[in-house]
Amino acid sequence: MASRRCLRALTKTTPFLFRSSSSLRSLTVPPFPRAKASSPLFAKPASAFARWPHPRYFSSDKRSDEDDNSEEDYDDDEEEDYEDGDDYVAASRGKKVYTAEEKEAEAADIGYRVVGPLQKDDDVFKPYEPVFAVVQIGSHQFKVSNGDSIFTERLKFCEVNDKLILNKVLLLGSASQTIVGRPIVPDASVHAVVEEHALDAKVIIFKKKRRKNYRRTKGHRQELTKLRITDIQGIEKPQNAIKPEKPSKSTKKEQEKVAKKEKEKVAVTA
Repeated sequence: MASRRCLRALTKTTPFLFRSSSSLRSLTVPPFPRAKASSPLFAKPASAFARWPHPRYFSSDKRSDEDDNSEEDYDDDEEEDYEDGDDYVAASRGKKVYTAEEKEAEAADIGYRVVGPLQKDDDVFKPYEPVFAVVQIGSHQFKVSNGDSIFTERLKFCEVNDKLILNKVLLLGSASQTIVGRPIVPDASVHAVVEEHALDAKVIIFKKKRRKNYRRTKGHRQELTKLRITDIQGIEKPQNAIKPEKPSKSTKKEQEKVAKKEKEKVAVTA
């Protein structure tokens, strides 16, 4: 654009420089009006580009326009090739787009599997059972039992009210038996439901270098996922024993009175 503006300014001030219609425009110096015809200096117009034999082109030449058009056509062809591909997946800036298989593999590495959204007819919440399990999610381990809620680091590929199966069960225990995995218990799983995605409390990171005028303050809030444990499978669950009811205070007092009367009767008879 700057070269075109310079050319326009030159054409306004010196229109005699660009009279030739050819694509290669040479700058010529016209003879002075008072010069004599016999003077050999001004006999022929001297070319301003005589010292440089190779051609010089301006930005307004036809060749440059054709090159620009060819580059645009090449870019359009590349875009069409990408769009025509069946396996091509458009990725947004800074985010990786995962396929279904990649999602399952990465979730399995973390230690869970997404079953699907929770339906209204699903009766997943059960009463308490005297069974516990030690589960690994990512790099953290949790001791859980039926009805507990835990906070883990933000889990990918799951939304609120999604049902999960935690596969990495390290230990199972109950009142009658204990199963230890090496390192994982086979055929054992813990079922959970995603309750919410939240942020942890803010942590302040402060850095300082003394005598260097260097101070940096940063804040961080860790993303968390809240899980509700609904069921533990892979171990025999003992039946809840019926506990005897404790007598109330009034019944205790009545029993004490009856015992005293019987003692008095025995003393009188004796």
